[in-house]
Amino acid sequence: MNIQAEKSTALPLTAIVIAIAALAGCASQRQPAPAPTQSVLSCAKLNGMAIAATAIGLPTTGASVTSTQIVAAAGTGSAAVGEYCKVLGEISPVDASAPKIKFQLNLPTGWNHKAVMFGGGGYNGTIATGTANIPAGPTDQPSPLGRGYATFGGDSGHQANASGSRDGTFGANDEALQNFAGDALKKTRDTAMAIIQARYTDSVQKTYFAGGSTGGREALLVAQNWPQDFDGVIALYPAWNAASLDLQFGRIARALAKPGAYPSRAKRQALYDAAMAACDTLDGVKDGLISNVNACNIRFNPAKAMLNGAPLRCARGADTGDSCLSDAQIAAFKVIATPLTLRYKLASGETSYPGFNTWGTDFGNPGDSPLQPTVLTLSLGTEQPANPMPPVSATSSPPYSSTFWDQWVKYFVTRDASFNALSLDPQNPGAWQARIVELTGLQDANKTDLSAFQAKGGKILMAHGMADALVSTRASQQYYRRIRVTMGEAKVASFMRYYEIPGYGHGFSSVFNAAWDSLTTLENWAEKDIAPPNQTVADTAGVPGRTRPLCEYPGWPRYTGEGDINDAQSFTCAAP
Repeated sequence: MNIQAEKSTALPLTAIVIAIAALAGCASQRQPAPAPTQSVLSCAKLNGMAIAATAIGLPTTGASVTSTQIVAAAGTGSAAVGEYCKVLGEISPVDASAPKIKFQLNLPTGWNHKAVMFGGGGYNGTIATGTANIPAGPTDQPSPLGRGYATFGGDSGHQANASGSRDGTFGANDEALQNFAGDALKKTRDTAMAIIQARYTDSVQKTYFAGGSTGGREALLVAQNWPQDFDGVIALYPAWNAASLDLQFGRIARALAKPGAYPSRAKRQALYDAAMAACDTLDGVKDGLISNVNACNIRFNPAKAMLNGAPLRCARGADTGDSCLSDAQIAAFKVIATPLTLRYKLASGETSYPGFNTWGTDFGNPGDSPLQPTVLTLSLGTEQPANPMPPVSATSSPPYSSTFWDQWVKYFVTRDASFNALSLDPQNPGAWQARIVELTGLQDANKTDLSAFQAKGGKILMAHGMADALVSTRASQQYYRRIRVTMGEAKVASFMRYYEIPGYGHGFSSVFNAAWDSLTTLENWAEKDIAPPNQTVADTAGVPGRTRPLCEYPGWPRYTGEGDINDAQSFTCAAP
């Protein structure tokens, strides 16, 4: 049916909105059945549509569509996207001083009766448009919009300044903070469902969520808090324990800010090369990837490592050049590699945050890959943490995590824009401990009983790169293990998979840039009850076209001893 061609048969807009609101109910989490008298709304007719507050399951003062536009079909092959209606809108807050939630919804003319919600990143602040592929998505398959999904996403309830996803100024407003912590997800989803209903006069058959980093946290959050709203989620490198991670960021920022502790990019390369020399073959072959990360973490010590026949540690621990690490720099890297432990219990129940897989991780090495500037930005940046924190620009910034900590302390914790974030010790926060504890109860998405999501038939695909410099891979391991303890291994196996990807960083990597058709796997599991078969992940940057088995944790790819080292069939998933 050509929805765009429908013109004069639609009911008046007010009548449709009232019908939708009445069916939805104040706190409904289920998509209402279509009103039998309702007619299709054209794309143009959606413009100006009002969604009543009663149609949204959390407090708002309603929502509205601010613009609509027909976008013509474009692209070929896997890049093809059919004609769709681009809908922009906003959800109004209860607190008049809080920002609105802005969103985008894309409604294909050739709709497949399904929807995908996209998550954000960092502190959000820009709309997740839903027009691109999902995180670590395949290059040889269409995007969700190209597959006929209605896609949507929001900005989580604030609009970022020039610092982009590192802008935490919104945290000074309670409602904006609550929206970022998770409420905006429910509000945006319910609003999108009302508009989809008005457009197609038909209910969504399956709704999925896909996101990475903060978006990965959001994917897990909707499964935890609104299990009836989604049929499956894809959670990539999820920052699920967000406030606890902020505390680890603070510990790392303070370590890197010490005199002489901040490593140049050449020194980061030296550390990377030394780790590769020591650990590359631990998976059975020299292939430029450290797959047996656990063995490397045990084996490698930067204070004793060798590089090209010389000690990686500079003579007498002094900083004697870019080909070695001083004692101050080794100490900083060891802080990154070790867990944060707290002497007080957080409201979320957390008492620590794991260390990072540091040895063999690209923290922003020199390189001419077009992805390397992004890798640099998401890791250690170009400027040493300081007070005031160096600004974020297009060409220069401190470590992403240091700015994140600085903004969290200034606007979430102290709500004092002049506060010196480096003066706050996350392990001994003094007068700020109570506020930090309160924030962890709001931000850490660490519920481990997902029985309601599992009973509803929901499925979870979670994956994390082994060389992530921004969100610890060990944190994902920790969360997955906890779920298995809470629910039992057999029950978890019926609805969840967790995979790890060698060489893959935080969403981008010039070493191994992952491409995985997770959406098809999720569709088959949630819609056809076909459990995920053995998965394969492809590299699009380091060695374009090479593949590896995507191993379920705690497995890792081990070379069989024969065959092409760039072919997944030459590897098997080894147990620890």
